[in-house]
Amino acid sequence: MLKSALTAFVLAVPATSTPAPAQTYAPGAPVCLHVFGELEGERIDCVFTSFAQCQAAASGRPATCLINPYFAQAGARPTTGRRVR
Repeated sequence: MLKSALTAFVLAVPATSTPAPAQTYAPGAPVCLHVFGELEGERIDCVFTSFAQCQAAASGRPATCLINPYFAQAGARPTTGRRVR
Protein backbone atom coordinates (compact mmCIF):
# COMPACT_ATOMS: atom_id res chain seq x y z
CA MET A 1 0.00 0.00 0.00
CA LEU A 2 2.76 2.42 0.94
CA LYS A 3 4.69 1.60 -2.21
CA SER A 4 1.69 2.34 -4.46
CA ALA A 5 0.99 5.62 -2.64
CA LEU A 6 4.62 6.69 -3.03
CA THR A 7 4.59 5.76 -6.72
CA ALA A 8 1.41 7.80 -7.27
CA PHE A 9 2.98 10.80 -5.53
CA VAL A 10 6.21 10.61 -7.56
CA LEU A 11 4.26 10.38 -10.80
CA ALA A 12 1.95 13.27 -9.88
CA VAL A 13 4.62 15.78 -8.81
CA PRO A 14 6.24 16.38 -12.24
CA ALA A 15 2.81 16.66 -13.87
CA THR A 16 1.71 19.47 -11.54
CA SER A 17 4.94 21.42 -11.21
CA THR A 18 5.69 24.24 -13.62
CA PRO A 19 9.12 25.51 -14.64
CA ALA A 20 10.30 28.79 -13.16
CA PRO A 21 10.25 31.75 -15.54
CA ALA A 22 13.63 32.91 -16.79
CA GLN A 23 14.92 36.43 -16.27
CA THR A 24 13.65 38.52 -19.16
CA TYR A 25 16.32 41.20 -19.24
CA ALA A 26 20.03 40.58 -19.78
CA PRO A 27 22.27 42.75 -17.57
CA GLY A 28 24.79 43.69 -20.29
CA ALA A 29 23.40 46.92 -21.79
CA PRO A 30 21.39 49.89 -20.48
CA VAL A 31 18.68 49.86 -23.19
CA CYS A 32 16.49 46.97 -24.37
CA LEU A 33 14.37 46.53 -27.48
CA HIS A 34 11.03 44.83 -26.80
CA VAL A 35 9.80 43.26 -30.04
CA PHE A 36 6.23 42.00 -30.07
CA GLY A 37 3.75 40.59 -32.51
CA GLU A 38 3.22 37.46 -34.53
CA LEU A 39 5.49 38.36 -37.44
CA GLU A 40 8.79 38.55 -35.54
CA GLY A 41 7.86 36.77 -32.31
CA GLU A 42 7.91 38.38 -28.89
CA ARG A 43 11.35 38.89 -27.37
CA ILE A 44 13.52 41.39 -25.51
CA ASP A 45 17.00 42.20 -26.83
CA CYS A 46 19.25 44.06 -24.36
CA VAL A 47 22.17 44.98 -26.61
CA PHE A 48 21.86 48.75 -27.06
CA THR A 49 24.05 51.42 -25.47
CA SER A 50 21.70 54.35 -26.13
CA PHE A 51 18.03 55.11 -26.73
CA ALA A 52 18.85 56.59 -30.16
CA GLN A 53 20.53 53.35 -31.21
CA CYS A 54 17.54 51.32 -30.00
CA GLN A 55 15.00 53.63 -31.66
CA ALA A 56 16.81 53.27 -34.98
CA ALA A 57 16.51 49.48 -34.69
CA ALA A 58 12.83 49.74 -33.68
CA SER A 59 11.89 52.06 -36.54
CA GLY A 60 9.11 50.57 -38.68
CA ARG A 61 8.78 47.46 -36.53
CA PRO A 62 6.32 46.43 -33.82
CA ALA A 63 8.83 47.28 -31.09
CA THR A 64 9.55 49.71 -28.29
CA CYS A 65 12.66 50.70 -26.33
CA LEU A 66 12.94 50.19 -22.58
CA ILE A 67 15.42 51.06 -19.87
CA ASN A 68 17.04 47.85 -18.63
CA PRO A 69 16.21 47.52 -14.90
CA TYR A 70 18.95 44.89 -14.46
CA PHE A 71 21.80 46.83 -16.06
CA ALA A 72 24.86 46.66 -13.82
CA GLN A 73 26.64 49.99 -14.10
CA ALA A 74 30.41 49.78 -14.02
CA GLY A 75 30.82 52.93 -11.91
CA ALA A 76 28.23 52.06 -9.28
CA ARG A 77 29.69 51.56 -5.82
CA PRO A 78 28.06 49.02 -3.51
CA THR A 79 26.73 50.30 -0.21
CA THR A 80 28.45 49.07 2.93
CA GLY A 81 25.41 49.21 5.18
CA ARG A 82 27.18 51.39 7.76
CA ARG A 83 25.43 54.46 9.15
CA VAL A 84 27.04 57.86 9.36
CA ARG A 85 26.68 59.34 12.84
